[in-house]
Amino acid sequence: MTNSSDRPVLLEVRDAVVHYGRIEALHGVSLVVHEGELVTLLGANGAGKTTMMRAISGLRPLTSGSVWFDGVDVSNVKAHKRVIDGLIQSPEGRGVFPGMTVVENLEMGCYGRKFPTREEHRERLDWIFETFPRLAERRDQVGGTLSGGEQQMLAIGRALMARPKVLLLDEPSMGLAPMVISQIFKIISEINRQGTTVLLVEQNAQQALSRSDRAYILETGTITREGVARELLADDSIRAAYLGVA
Repeated sequence: MTNSSDRPVLLEVRDAVVHYGRIEALHGVSLVVHEGELVTLLGANGAGKTTMMRAISGLRPLTSGSVWFDGVDVSNVKAHKRVIDGLIQSPEGRGVFPGMTVVENLEMGCYGRKFPTREEHRERLDWIFETFPRLAERRDQVGGTLSGGEQQMLAIGRALMARPKVLLLDEPSMGLAPMVISQIFKIISEINRQGTTVLLVEQNAQQALSRSDRAYILETGTITREGVARELLADDSIRAAYLGVA
């Protein structure tokens, strides 16, 4: 776990309000992610987690409020330019290109962030395969034939090919078996340990909070709690709401 007090802020959302037509999905949400942290945004279905991620990525416009990335207000910056600057999302649903091979899917991750040399490109690809040995075994297999867990690894690997300053992970455990979920979270922890800053959106409270530095609880578009992740995990009200433990 990192000590955020002496680390610079890489990502900050200030009083974000987002509407879908007349429906207000986010009601003045604020959060901060420091360099080197793994921060979780925890919430149930419909809480507004994916809306928050889309607003951070630039895929959903803010009604009001702002998004700051690496000290710059990017609220009006287009999504693809945020990617070029290093704000990279692995989306809910994975978004794997089903007819493209594993290698081709990974190559798409650096489409907007080209490597200075072929050697650096190759080294990054080799690192992805070291991090995800299962993908190395299936490098020439098309994405649509992979299992759910393998597709999730591919989606994360594709995001990592872009060399993110902040990696946004939206529901990486969705639809996966418990054993695969545990494997995915171990990989996320290792990625963070190696220096990648991560904002994780999740419903799996046990896995997410046990591996994060800090966490925010999002309920119906509002942050209701925030703090040290392990302290929130030990909180009886959080355990009752998200773990079914009275």
